[in-house]
Amino acid sequence: MTPLSRRSQLLIGILATLALTALSLAAVAFLGPQRAGVGFANNAGCAAPGLAGTVVNVTATDMGGPMMGGPGRMGGMRLTGDHATVPHGTVSFLVTNAGRYTHEMVILPLPGTQIAGTRPVGGDGKIDEAGSLGEASATCAEGTGQGILPRSSGWVTVDLPPGRYELVCNFAGHYTAGMYTQLTVT
Repeated sequence: MTPLSRRSQLLIGILATLALTALSLAAVAFLGPQRAGVGFANNAGCAAPGLAGTVVNVTATDMGGPMMGGPGRMGGMRLTGDHATVPHGTVSFLVTNAGRYTHEMVILPLPGTQIAGTRPVGGDGKIDEAGSLGEASATCAEGTGQGILPRSSGWVTVDLPPGRYELVCNFAGHYTAGMYTQLTVT
């Protein structure tokens, strides 16, 4: 078998790029625009019920590409909330998955002066969830489940005492890719 000429290799590369671009455009057209907010309705038609207490809208996003390991937020994944501080007491979290991967949100206390995003990650790509105060990981439902599917939402209501908390997605590799944020309860 003779090796391909440089010109043939270039042509194959261009054609592959065009084909992948066409597939990406078709996928975007098929999936439609992302929607988010309170009462986020997904393709399945679910919406959160009236939530008690202070409501924190949390959005899970990703760039739809491969997760790039390593420290920090290099993976293009984020977990963001519309409140950085809330009063103690009943707090409801409405978690909207605006990404292309399944996500979750786990509530963990931040001890002492620990900084969000610095928990040790195990060999399975996850952090230790010991001490969790609750999680939203059910599609179109409250509490725990198998994860919140793309373009869907899940929710959880908890009673939070004053302190600092870290909200995380603890699916393998997601924490390392940047899916965490801090919440202060006064």
